[in-house]
Amino acid sequence: MSTAVRRDRPTLAELRAVAQPPEVRSRKNAEHWTAELYLRHISIYCTALLVRTPITANGVTGLMILSGWAIAAALFIPGVWGALLALFFSQLQLYFDCCDGEVARWRGTKSAKGVFLDKVGHYTTEGAVAVALGFRAVGDLSLLRTDPGAAYLYVVAGLVLGWFVLLNKALNDMVHVSRAFNGLDRLPDTAQATAIPSGALATLKSAARFVPFHRIYHSVEMSILAVVAALVGLIGGLGAEADRVLVLGLAVLCAVSVVGHFVSIMASRRLG
Repeated sequence: MSTAVRRDRPTLAELRAVAQPPEVRSRKNAEHWTAELYLRHISIYCTALLVRTPITANGVTGLMILSGWAIAAALFIPGVWGALLALFFSQLQLYFDCCDGEVARWRGTKSAKGVFLDKVGHYTTEGAVAVALGFRAVGDLSLLRTDPGAAYLYVVAGLVLGWFVLLNKALNDMVHVSRAFNGLDRLPDTAQATAIPSGALATLKSAARFVPFHRIYHSVEMSILAVVAALVGLIGGLGAEADRVLVLGLAVLCAVSVVGHFVSIMASRRLG
C-alpha cells in the first residue's frame, strides 16, 4: 500500500496519535469543557471520514463558521424549539471545531489562515448569539415596528452584551499581540502562565472558580442558558420575561467579567 493511500486511510490509533496529541488535549484555554468531556472522543470518527475526502482543514472550519451562525439564527425561532435548535448547532459548531484542527494536524496543513478563520468563526458566532438573545427577549418582533420603545431596552441589552463578549475575547488576543510586538515568546496555554502571583487578587481569582460566571459567554453556555430560560418561560408561564431577565443579567455579569479579566491580565505575568 502506497504512502499516499495510507495517509488517506489511517487507522483510528494512527489518527489519534497525530491529530489528538497530549499537548492538544491538555490545553487550558483552547479546549472547551465539552471537548474533553465527550467531543474529542467522537470527533475522531468524523475526522477519519473527512481525511478520506478532498475537503481541506479550512473547509471544515467553514462548516464550523456556518454552524455557529446557525446558532444565532435559531434563536430567532420563538419558544423552546428555537433554543433547543440553537443548542444543537452549538454542539455541531464545536464538533467541527475539533475536526478542523485534527484534519490540519494529520495532513500537516496548519497555517495562519486556519487560525484566522477560526478566530473569525468564534468572534462572529459569539457576538451574533449575544445580539440574537436581545432580539429573542423582545418576544413578539412586531413590537420593533409597532412599539419600538417596549423593545428598545432588550435590543440594546443584546447589543451591549455582544460588545462585552467580543471585548472579553479580544483581551486574550491583545495579550498575544502585545507579547509579539515586544519580542516575547508565545504565552503557554497553562494555568501557571496566567496565574496571579499572590495577594488579594489571587485569592479573588481562586474564589471565582466556585462561581465561574466569567465562563458563560461561549456559544454553548449561552445556548444552554437560552434553553433554561425557554423552559422557565414555558413551565412558569412567564413567556418572554425569562428571556428578558437572562439578557439583562448576562449584560451586567459580562461587564463585571471584562473588568475582572482586564485586572487579572495586568496583575499576572502574562505581559512580562
